[in-house]
Amino acid sequence: MKRGFLLVALLALFSLAGSVPAHAQMGMDLFKRPSITKAFHPVIGKGAVYQDSGKEAKPRTTEISIVGKDTANGKDAYWMQFVSTENDGKTFVGKSLITIDDFQFHRMIVQPPGQQAMEMPMQMSAASRQRMQETINDWHSVGTETITVPAGTFSCEHWHSDKNNSDAWTSEKVTPFGLVKSVSGNGGTQVLVKVVDNATDRITGPVKQFDMQEMMQQMQRRQQPQ
Repeated sequence: MKRGFLLVALLALFSLAGSVPAHAQMGMDLFKRPSITKAFHPVIGKGAVYQDSGKEAKPRTTEISIVGKDTANGKDAYWMQFVSTENDGKTFVGKSLITIDDFQFHRMIVQPPGQQAMEMPMQMSAASRQRMQETINDWHSVGTETITVPAGTFSCEHWHSDKNNSDAWTSEKVTPFGLVKSVSGNGGTQVLVKVVDNATDRITGPVKQFDMQEMMQQMQRRQQPQ
């Protein structure tokens, strides 16, 4: 993950290695709540739209929003939704159930373009959890700055990651992750282009359980010559 603070958010959702498809790679069960996650403040129906660009990143827009409230292990939890749209118009939708007090992810549902929504298995190795923990904990505050992006001018807390040589700026006026702008070490950027006030759940149709065998068969069929 080299695309800045937005991907700190995505890291918690799209970081599992191994059998899960790339768009559905998610991690959860953080050991503790890293300091950077204090920017997380969910409000149902609110969100933000970002424009992503960079040498290693395809131009795309990503909307992150809160689309519902639930419970997990007896705690209040929120459904956080990611909608990623490529330049060709293909849209990937994913959402995860997150508890606000400990910043842990409990359920995840994904819907790749043109496919049925799937609920993914909630499994993550201790080594993967440790790597994710170390990556998120590497972010530290370096002060406050005022920056201007297409969505407006914001007074922000400036964060830096020494590990990835990346920077991010967050504001309490932006939900759910506070992100206003991020710049990764490889030159990728995300900037806030719009604040969303009427976000709705974009997962459509029935939700099935993830089937590894079915996924492998689909991959094999796509690889066969037409």
